[in-house]
Amino acid sequence: MTRFEALYRAEGLPVFQNRMFGSVEAARNCARGDMVLVRDRESGLIFNRAFDPELMRYDADYQNEQAVSSVFRDHLEEVTGIVQRHFSGQTLIEVGCGKGYFLEHLHARGFSVTGLDPTYEGDSPHVIKAYFTPEIGLRADAVILRHVLEHVRNPVEFLGHIRDANGGGGDIYIEVPCFDWILEHRAWFDIFYEHVNYFRAGDFRRLFGTVREAGHVFGGQYLYVVADLATLRPPRADTADTFTFPADFLATVARYAGMIKASRGTGKGSAIVWGGASKGVIFSLFMQRAGADIDFVIDINPAKQGKYLAATGLRVSSPEEALAHVEPGASIFVMNGNYLPEIRQMTHDQFNYLTVDHEKL
Repeated sequence: MTRFEALYRAEGLPVFQNRMFGSVEAARNCARGDMVLVRDRESGLIFNRAFDPELMRYDADYQNEQAVSSVFRDHLEEVTGIVQRHFSGQTLIEVGCGKGYFLEHLHARGFSVTGLDPTYEGDSPHVIKAYFTPEIGLRADAVILRHVLEHVRNPVEFLGHIRDANGGGGDIYIEVPCFDWILEHRAWFDIFYEHVNYFRAGDFRRLFGTVREAGHVFGGQYLYVVADLATLRPPRADTADTFTFPADFLATVARYAGMIKASRGTGKGSAIVWGGASKGVIFSLFMQRAGADIDFVIDINPAKQGKYLAATGLRVSSPEEALAHVEPGASIFVMNGNYLPEIRQMTHDQFNYLTVDHEKL
């Protein structure tokens, strides 16, 4: 038996789903890499064995701010409640603070937070525009690590660097996509190159000796943990942890492509993707490869509008721009079902809404 159990493979994926491009040509010629998803039988951790960290250089063209949506802001309120419950009155470091929305949100709630992120575009004195390294010299009572750990090649080593830089301890809040949710919902569009690691809830109980709280947020799509950094340890696979990758994981690729092809020439044949972030990039690419081209991509983030998606070169439009060219009753593929009520309200419930992440088998 080999150490690594093969789970899933996808070739030629864009290295950055959320890097926006100024032209169709640049988008189609984006850097690409392969996904060779495996499970390490020794640690139990799941990761892309073909991942090349040298391809990953985040900059200001990386746009992944989700807080333009009230639905996502509600999610951040829930996270704030967890942070307040554990870290009230403590100094914080947010590693990978992105454009700084959550950091500023915490500041408004009275927290003392310093952020680090090379993609930061603002001028806040509370943010250092750089990757986290031990040489930065920051220390705090606790650390916030939201949607970062899935991006780093060696998550155990990375957490060890944070622990050591923070004097050997302190609590940490970690939030990552939930791999169990991805499998249960056959969300093949949630597996992409930027995410080298795919976590399950049990992984964190193997990583930390002391877990103060753990659970799921954002409709189960994300899992979180509050743990003691001082108790970080090399994970060891649990023999009782049975794991099977679903054989029908990609079944809906052909189903959705067939729906798009069948609708052509019906008068309601436009295929619209709502969500120009990671899910929409991978969904559109797989549809294109299946011979079912997407007509419009909609995103409410102004930083994405007028730019082009990696790999397909599809242009991102505002809702108003795209829907002015679309007949009522056309199919809108909603990339994240959490946003469906918001999308229905914005579009006056005039379309055929297909929530692609509601495939639960």
